[in-house]
Amino acid sequence: MSGLKLEHKNGIWHVTGTVAGKRIRKSLGTRDKATAEELKAQYEAKLWKRHTYGEEAVRTFEEAALSYLEQGGEGRFLPKVLKFFKGRAVGSIKPAEIRQMAISIYPTGAPRTRNRQAVAPARAVINHAHDLGWCGHIKVKQFEVQKSLKHKPVDRMWLDAFLTEADKSNLHHLSALVLFMNHTGTRVSEAIRLKGKYVDLENRMVILEKTKTDEWETRHLTEELAVRISSLGAGANDRVFSYTDPKAVNRRMRAVCERAGIEPRSTHSAGRHSFGTNVMAAGARVKDAMEAGGWKSAKLFMETYVHSHEGGKRVAALLNDENSPTGTILTSTPKPSRRRFGKQKEK
Repeated sequence: MSGLKLEHKNGIWHVTGTVAGKRIRKSLGTRDKATAEELKAQYEAKLWKRHTYGEEAVRTFEEAALSYLEQGGEGRFLPKVLKFFKGRAVGSIKPAEIRQMAISIYPTGAPRTRNRQAVAPARAVINHAHDLGWCGHIKVKQFEVQKSLKHKPVDRMWLDAFLTEADKSNLHHLSALVLFMNHTGTRVSEAIRLKGKYVDLENRMVILEKTKTDEWETRHLTEELAVRISSLGAGANDRVFSYTDPKAVNRRMRAVCERAGIEPRSTHSAGRHSFGTNVMAAGARVKDAMEAGGWKSAKLFMETYVHSHEGGKRVAALLNDENSPTGTILTSTPKPSRRRFGKQKEK
């Protein structure tokens, strides 16, 4: 058995001794002997459990979460998850329990909310614990999210009407900003931070300062866009589009849409969403579209911007080209020859 015993030093109780050949010296952080006895028993049991069954049996979800946060993990949605799994050994938590946790703490939450605010943080903590050797890796089936109908892409007719009305109102920075988001897939929060020193008009490219993915990213400009940005004349340390608040951009866009008599659209609809949808409809490769717009999640991109009916049309067109010897479509159908079956009369 363990040789752990209590020692009283400077008014605080400690435990010392040996467990499974390992020397132990630890402060219990209490001045009360009864409490110290209880803590000693708990600590001793934990040490023997670790020795017998390994780290997976004793490391708790709270310990894993603390380590995860200390190493830079996102803690915004962790409190509710921590409360649900309080006291649980991190290695004992199963995928189905994580889904049940998401339902329990967000009973009226949408699938997307449960995935982002419950499943994702719990999975991140457990897989962090796996990296530390405290438990196995875990995979959790997410809640199915219906495709959002909130955002619709804008076409060139809408864009021309918007640009014309904005220019007529001398809102040239707004025109250039909306065109920039539409042609590059840049988020409004990142676009308004763009400074003149990061614009290379000769090579038609810009560099975005640390984006949502915490990386510097490059965007390439169309000729139309390069001309508009050049006309703004931004200095090296000036914001190219002059705006500082995304909400102000959306307010101005709504006002311009109303004057132009076109359907109001948000910065995301007219910008990033339209870019992703339109470039895929134009036949861009998924990898190229993701790189051009700075998407990191192939799953999100495929679910949001690649529509099955578009893919079907393109595949059918490819098959037509592949199987037609002349590369054309038959415009008439040859008449079938008459065939008679059965016994024929002799002539």
